[in-house]
Amino acid sequence: MSGERRPAITASGVCKSFGEHPVLDHVDLSVAAGTIFGLLGPNGAGKTTVVRILSTLIEADSGDVHVAGHDVRRAPDAVRGQIGVTGQFSALDELLTGEENLRLMADLHHLERDAGRERVAELVGRFDLADAIGRPVSTYSGGMRRRLDLAMTLVGSPSVIFLDEPTTGLDPRSRRTVWGIIEELVADGVTIFLTTQYLDEADQLADRVAVLDRGRIVAEGSTDELKRRIPGGHVRLEFSTFDALQAAAELLDGAACDEDKLVLRLPTDGSMPSLRRLLDRLDDARVDVEQFSVRTPDLDDVFLALTGHPVQPEGVAVP
Repeated sequence: MSGERRPAITASGVCKSFGEHPVLDHVDLSVAAGTIFGLLGPNGAGKTTVVRILSTLIEADSGDVHVAGHDVRRAPDAVRGQIGVTGQFSALDELLTGEENLRLMADLHHLERDAGRERVAELVGRFDLADAIGRPVSTYSGGMRRRLDLAMTLVGSPSVIFLDEPTTGLDPRSRRTVWGIIEELVADGVTIFLTTQYLDEADQLADRVAVLDRGRIVAEGSTDELKRRIPGGHVRLEFSTFDALQAAAELLDGAACDEDKLVLRLPTDGSMPSLRRLLDRLDDARVDVEQFSVRTPDLDDVFLALTGHPVQPEGVAVP
């Protein structure tokens, strides 16, 4: 189809073991260019190993991987020229100022002096670092460090960026600032590969997500698609009279009735067609509903159902 985006990342049959311990077991991935792809999984699922393979830091034992149009095994240097990587913990020299860190990165990318200065100035403005750029990084807050870390990732103008737990340990305001930066990058055409344990982060940012558990992809799709796979969604109907409650209960098969609260709960997949049919049936039968609400499974429910693990506490680092 002409409207489909070309893949920026593809992985097929990727396996990786460390000694006798298998970490990845035939992982397949496809990430469209100019989108945000979220990789979710419990501790030890293999998320960081996936990032390290895709970013050429380690080799897979088997499988094919292409990033930005290049084979990571045969052309790792070409891949490195197209990507940026921001890990769970910032890779900043705390003895240097923010500007010195950025200029060092410009030198590593072999930018000429004038081009390097221009790029540094551009990133300082974009990441709102002007007030702190002349200070040692040791004086920076967590949010400022993460902004500088992301700015350094962009010095080489990568087309694909790997963000491994980018907001771990940040306060809510700093997290939202980083989210805004990520959304701006994608608007500019950059592809983002994001690993996270913050399910609200994946829900907020990712166009598609994959759930990795015990080295295997156990589900993939948009967050809405994954939520619809999990049972437990229901409509809550509240009535002002017992007669209305009883009429609705007789009309709607499978509804759970709470006579004391004048409430009915009816299973639903949360889709608009099913909700529309429900409301039409009540309207046709002239049953008045006082209040109407829909509860659908969230990503926490998806995560637990697919992996058998609850969401990890905030701030827990993932191997």
